[in-house]
Amino acid sequence: NFQNLGPPLLRWRASMKGPAHGMAFADFIMDTDKRRMWDPQIESVCELYPINDLDAANIAMGFGKYGDCKKLGVGYTLTKAHPIGISPREQLTLCGIQEMQDGSAVIWGTELEEWHNHLMPAGDRQTRAKSHLFSIALVPTGENSFDAEYSLQLDFGGNLPHWMTAPLVLDSVKSMFGVAQPFFETDGSEELKKMIMEDKIQGEKFEDRNSILFTP
Repeated sequence: NFQNLGPPLLRWRASMKGPAHGMAFADFIMDTDKRRMWDPQIESVCELYPINDLDAANIAMGFGKYGDCKKLGVGYTLTKAHPIGISPREQLTLCGIQEMQDGSAVIWGTELEEWHNHLMPAGDRQTRAKSHLFSIALVPTGENSFDAEYSLQLDFGGNLPHWMTAPLVLDSVKSMFGVAQPFFETDGSEELKKMIMEDKIQGEKFEDRNSILFTP
Protein backbone atom coordinates (compact mmCIF):
# COMPACT_ATOMS: atom_id res chain seq x y z
CA ASN A 1 0.00 0.00 0.00
CA PHE A 2 2.75 2.44 -1.01
CA GLN A 3 1.73 6.08 -0.40
CA ASN A 4 -1.69 4.75 0.72
CA LEU A 5 -2.71 4.29 -2.91
CA GLY A 6 -3.62 0.62 -2.57
CA PRO A 7 -1.44 -1.52 -4.85
CA PRO A 8 2.07 -2.60 -3.85
CA LEU A 9 5.19 -0.97 -5.29
CA LEU A 10 6.97 -3.74 -7.22
CA ARG A 11 10.66 -3.67 -8.12
CA TRP A 12 12.76 -5.79 -10.46
CA ARG A 13 16.53 -5.70 -10.89
CA ALA A 14 18.61 -7.28 -13.63
CA SER A 15 22.24 -7.20 -14.76
CA MET A 16 22.26 -7.12 -18.55
CA LYS A 17 24.77 -7.29 -21.39
CA GLY A 18 24.85 -4.64 -24.09
CA PRO A 19 24.79 -0.84 -24.17
CA ALA A 20 22.63 1.10 -21.69
CA HIS A 21 20.37 2.86 -24.18
CA GLY A 22 17.24 4.53 -22.79
CA MET A 23 15.39 5.00 -26.07
CA ALA A 24 15.94 1.38 -27.11
CA PHE A 25 14.80 0.02 -23.75
CA ALA A 26 11.76 2.31 -23.71
CA ASP A 27 10.60 0.81 -27.02
CA PHE A 28 9.77 -2.41 -25.18
CA ILE A 29 7.19 -0.41 -23.22
CA MET A 30 6.09 2.26 -25.69
CA ASP A 31 6.26 0.57 -29.11
CA THR A 32 3.27 -1.67 -29.87
CA ASP A 33 5.20 -4.26 -31.91
CA LYS A 34 7.97 -4.68 -29.33
CA ARG A 35 5.43 -4.64 -26.49
CA ARG A 36 3.56 -7.53 -28.09
CA MET A 37 6.75 -9.61 -28.01
CA TRP A 38 6.29 -10.03 -24.26
CA ASP A 39 2.80 -8.72 -23.41
CA PRO A 40 0.07 -10.80 -25.10
CA GLN A 41 -2.64 -8.61 -23.58
CA ILE A 42 -1.58 -5.38 -25.28
CA GLU A 43 -3.91 -4.01 -27.96
CA SER A 44 -2.11 -0.75 -28.71
CA VAL A 45 0.31 1.80 -27.31
CA CYS A 46 0.63 5.24 -28.88
CA GLU A 47 2.08 8.67 -28.19
CA LEU A 48 -0.95 10.95 -28.39
CA TYR A 49 0.66 14.28 -27.56
CA PRO A 50 4.44 14.46 -28.06
CA ILE A 51 6.28 17.50 -26.73
CA ASN A 52 8.66 18.40 -29.52
CA ASP A 53 10.34 21.43 -27.94
CA LEU A 54 12.70 19.49 -25.68
CA ASP A 55 14.89 22.56 -25.13
CA ALA A 56 11.96 24.26 -23.42
CA ALA A 57 11.35 21.09 -21.39
CA ASN A 58 14.99 21.01 -20.30
CA ILE A 59 14.88 24.66 -19.25
CA ALA A 60 11.72 24.02 -17.22
CA MET A 61 13.49 21.11 -15.49
CA GLY A 62 16.47 23.24 -14.51
CA PHE A 63 18.58 22.31 -17.56
CA GLY A 64 20.87 19.47 -16.54
CA LYS A 65 19.58 19.01 -13.01
CA TYR A 66 17.78 15.82 -14.06
CA GLY A 67 19.88 15.00 -17.10
CA ASP A 68 18.96 15.69 -20.72
CA CYS A 69 15.31 15.17 -21.65
CA LYS A 70 15.32 12.98 -24.76
CA LYS A 71 11.59 12.33 -25.02
CA LEU A 72 8.46 13.69 -23.36
CA GLY A 73 4.76 13.38 -24.03
CA VAL A 74 1.38 11.92 -23.16
CA GLY A 75 0.77 8.32 -24.17
CA TYR A 76 -2.26 6.03 -24.36
CA THR A 77 -2.36 2.30 -23.65
CA LEU A 78 -5.19 -0.13 -24.40
CA THR A 79 -5.19 -3.78 -23.35
CA LYS A 80 -7.25 -6.77 -24.46
CA ALA A 81 -9.57 -8.77 -22.24
CA HIS A 82 -7.60 -11.21 -20.08
CA PRO A 83 -8.43 -14.96 -20.23
CA ILE A 84 -9.05 -15.04 -16.45
CA GLY A 85 -11.95 -12.62 -16.87
CA ILE A 86 -10.36 -9.15 -16.65
CA SER A 87 -12.02 -6.74 -19.09
CA PRO A 88 -9.95 -4.40 -21.33
CA ARG A 89 -8.13 -1.57 -19.58
CA GLU A 90 -6.92 1.83 -20.77
CA GLN A 91 -4.34 4.28 -19.45
CA LEU A 92 -3.36 7.90 -20.10
CA THR A 93 0.20 8.54 -18.96
CA LEU A 94 2.73 11.36 -18.95
CA CYS A 95 6.07 9.74 -19.85
CA GLY A 96 9.62 10.82 -20.51
CA ILE A 97 13.21 9.69 -20.95
CA GLN A 98 16.13 11.42 -19.21
CA GLU A 99 19.74 10.68 -20.10
CA MET A 100 22.66 11.49 -17.80
CA GLN A 101 26.22 12.48 -18.64
CA ASP A 102 27.60 9.21 -17.25
CA GLY A 103 25.51 7.19 -19.73
CA SER A 104 22.72 6.35 -17.29
CA ALA A 105 19.10 6.81 -18.26
CA VAL A 106 15.74 7.01 -16.52
CA ILE A 107 12.49 6.08 -18.26
CA TRP A 108 9.59 7.40 -16.21
CA GLY A 109 5.85 7.85 -16.25
CA THR A 110 2.87 8.73 -14.10
CA GLU A 111 -0.86 8.43 -14.69
CA LEU A 112 -2.81 11.57 -15.54
CA GLU A 113 -5.88 12.47 -13.49
CA GLU A 114 -9.54 11.81 -14.29
CA TRP A 115 -9.99 15.46 -15.24
CA HIS A 116 -7.57 14.82 -18.13
CA ASN A 117 -9.99 12.32 -19.69
CA HIS A 118 -10.84 14.79 -22.46
CA LEU A 119 -7.38 13.95 -23.84
CA MET A 120 -8.43 10.33 -24.42
CA PRO A 121 -8.80 9.19 -28.04
CA ALA A 122 -12.30 8.91 -29.48
CA GLY A 123 -14.16 5.67 -28.84
CA ASP A 124 -15.83 3.69 -26.09
CA ARG A 125 -14.20 4.16 -22.70
CA GLN A 126 -12.75 1.18 -20.87
CA THR A 127 -12.05 0.61 -17.19
CA ARG A 128 -9.17 2.88 -16.24
CA ALA A 129 -5.98 1.27 -14.95
CA LYS A 130 -3.43 3.58 -13.32
CA SER A 131 0.34 3.50 -13.09
CA HIS A 132 0.80 5.59 -9.97
CA LEU A 133 4.55 5.17 -10.37
CA PHE A 134 6.56 3.84 -13.31
CA SER A 135 10.34 4.07 -13.54
CA ILE A 136 13.17 2.18 -15.23
CA ALA A 137 16.72 3.17 -14.31
CA LEU A 138 19.60 1.99 -16.53
CA VAL A 139 23.13 2.32 -15.11
CA PRO A 140 26.25 1.28 -17.07
CA THR A 141 28.45 -1.21 -15.23
CA GLY A 142 31.09 -1.67 -17.95
CA GLU A 143 31.83 -0.99 -21.60
CA ASN A 144 29.09 -3.36 -22.69
CA SER A 145 26.92 -4.04 -19.64
CA PHE A 146 24.40 -2.31 -17.43
CA ASP A 147 22.07 -2.79 -14.49
CA ALA A 148 18.35 -2.17 -14.89
CA GLU A 149 15.88 -1.47 -12.10
CA TYR A 150 12.17 -1.38 -12.90
CA SER A 151 9.76 0.09 -10.33
CA LEU A 152 6.01 -0.08 -10.90
CA GLN A 153 2.91 0.65 -8.84
CA LEU A 154 -0.02 -0.40 -11.02
CA ASP A 155 -3.69 -0.33 -10.09
CA PHE A 156 -5.79 -2.48 -12.44
CA GLY A 157 -8.92 -0.53 -11.58
CA GLY A 158 -12.38 -1.99 -11.14
CA ASN A 159 -12.92 -4.18 -8.09
CA LEU A 160 -9.97 -6.53 -8.58
CA PRO A 161 -8.03 -7.27 -5.37
CA HIS A 162 -4.35 -6.36 -5.53
CA TRP A 163 -3.28 -9.78 -4.26
CA MET A 164 -4.76 -11.27 -7.44
CA THR A 165 -3.28 -8.79 -9.95
CA ALA A 166 0.24 -8.45 -8.50
CA PRO A 167 1.36 -11.93 -9.69
CA LEU A 168 0.16 -11.07 -13.22
CA VAL A 169 2.33 -7.95 -13.22
CA LEU A 170 5.33 -9.86 -11.84
CA ASP A 171 5.18 -12.53 -14.55
CA SER A 172 4.60 -9.95 -17.29
CA VAL A 173 7.64 -7.82 -16.44
CA LYS A 174 9.83 -10.91 -16.08
CA SER A 175 8.83 -11.77 -19.65
CA MET A 176 9.89 -8.29 -20.77
CA PHE A 177 13.39 -8.74 -19.37
CA GLY A 178 13.56 -12.14 -21.03
CA VAL A 179 12.84 -10.55 -24.42
CA ALA A 180 14.95 -7.42 -23.91
CA GLN A 181 18.19 -9.20 -22.92
CA PRO A 182 18.82 -11.03 -26.23
CA PHE A 183 17.90 -7.85 -28.13
CA PHE A 184 20.59 -5.83 -26.33
CA GLU A 185 23.13 -8.64 -26.40
CA THR A 186 22.90 -9.79 -30.02
CA ASP A 187 19.59 -9.77 -31.90
CA GLY A 188 19.12 -6.03 -32.13
CA SER A 189 22.73 -5.12 -32.80
CA GLU A 190 22.11 -3.39 -36.13
CA GLU A 191 19.11 -1.47 -34.82
CA LEU A 192 21.09 -0.49 -31.71
CA LYS A 193 24.07 0.63 -33.79
CA LYS A 194 21.79 2.87 -35.80
CA MET A 195 20.25 4.38 -32.66
CA ILE A 196 23.67 4.93 -31.08
CA MET A 197 24.92 6.62 -34.25
CA GLU A 198 21.88 8.91 -34.28
CA ASP A 199 22.60 9.75 -30.63
CA LYS A 200 26.17 10.64 -31.52
CA ILE A 201 24.97 13.02 -34.22
CA GLN A 202 22.48 14.60 -31.82
CA GLY A 203 25.20 14.82 -29.19
CA GLU A 204 27.33 16.91 -31.53
CA LYS A 205 24.37 19.25 -31.96
CA PHE A 206 23.97 19.41 -28.18
CA GLU A 207 27.03 21.65 -27.92
CA ASP A 208 25.23 24.15 -30.14
CA ARG A 209 22.15 23.86 -27.90
CA ASN A 210 24.30 24.67 -24.88
CA SER A 211 25.77 27.78 -26.46
CA ILE A 212 22.37 29.03 -27.61
CA LEU A 213 20.58 28.34 -24.33
CA PHE A 214 23.24 29.95 -22.16
CA THR A 215 23.89 33.00 -24.33
CA PRO A 216 22.92 36.14 -22.37
